[in-house]
Amino acid sequence: MGFLPILLIFAIFYFLLFLPMQRQKKQQKQMLASLENGNVVLTSGGIVGTIVSIGEDDTLVLRVKPDNIKLQVARSAVSNLISKETKK
Repeated sequence: MGFLPILLIFAIFYFLLFLPMQRQKKQQKQMLASLENGNVVLTSGGIVGTIVSIGEDDTLVLRVKPDNIKLQVARSAVSNLISKETKK
């Protein structure tokens, strides 16, 4: 009976902390896998750009406005997908 409160606390931590973190990691992984040319993304450094090309070595080339500068970033640096509109 002495271990019951400890097990209860562990169960609460699992359902309130670990399970949502696992879901968030899964969603982030799916978002990174679904990136396409023309998507507007936000990097972890705060740079907003449009994907111009996707390299085979998990790098992206982003076009950043206003001067249309091209930056090469790692795919894992993308933190958020702003727009899924692709230009064809």
